[in-house]
Amino acid sequence: MKAVSIKEPGGPEVLEWVEVEDPAPAPGEVVIDVVAGALNRADVMQRMGLYPLAPGTSPHPGLEVSGRVSALGEGVTGWRVGDEVCALLTGGGYAQKVAVPAGQLLTVPEGIGLVEAAGLPETTATVWSNLVMTAGLKAGETVLVHGGAGGVGTMAIQVAKALGARVVTTVGGPEKAGRARELGADEAIDYRTEDFADHGPYDVILDVIGGDYLERNVRSLAADGRLVVIGLQKGLEGSLDLAEIVFKRASVYGTTLRTRSKEQKAEIVAQVQRNVWPLIENGSVQLVVDRTVPMADAAEGHRLMEAGGHVGKILLVNEETG
Repeated sequence: MKAVSIKEPGGPEVLEWVEVEDPAPAPGEVVIDVVAGALNRADVMQRMGLYPLAPGTSPHPGLEVSGRVSALGEGVTGWRVGDEVCALLTGGGYAQKVAVPAGQLLTVPEGIGLVEAAGLPETTATVWSNLVMTAGLKAGETVLVHGGAGGVGTMAIQVAKALGARVVTTVGGPEKAGRARELGADEAIDYRTEDFADHGPYDVILDVIGGDYLERNVRSLAADGRLVVIGLQKGLEGSLDLAEIVFKRASVYGTTLRTRSKEQKAEIVAQVQRNVWPLIENGSVQLVVDRTVPMADAAEGHRLMEAGGHVGKILLVNEETG
């Protein structure tokens, strides 16, 4: 098969479409013939050499795909060859085939095309696991979603709204603010001209930025507020006022999907299938797709993501199957 390889850490030009060995399913796994994949910020960090991989992780980037089951490993039940699926991965999605634990498979929601479904698993699993399973977001609470124009942000706005929360988001520019409000945001803050801390307090903050946002995030929390940091776009370090945490009884979480166990991922995927898929199928939540790019030209997708002009997901399509 062919897959995207990272020849060395660097810019988008280090991504190469090369021939590699086909995957074989281990016990409990299936192989998917990949129709499409999707870009995530973690892919960019991996390409730059800033995302260390756990032993046994595929060296090829890609955290979510859609396609058709082509082989079943020993002990797999409930799935058949030919089933159309999407899947949450630990890596390896920028490829024509990928092996994945069966517990990380999802059906394709009714009304969603197979290519489009590639952008759902990582996004929905990230949003549900962090807003609900970690932060315990409840109806009537106020949530701040940083990066409301991105793949995670556009999904988080909608899921939080469907849960009955008041949703505030940060975006870069009036056009993106308008899109965020169309998706259900009650308030869209242009971070270029306004300070989100002036619009608090917030019961829950979902932060994809990291770095020097930490101090302002904590300062913006309400009593018993919860901050969940899931991204590090502005760096690895930030200052923290412990008094703010102590007297507010606040909680600060750092999480990532990629390093979770297979069992944890399977539980998250099961909850997403039960709770988010009905919202997608009844139209309460939609996947926002900015554009599609041929998977062989993944470098162009990375350039687009780093330029920051996109709204929603950038998908990579295998031209042979998509």
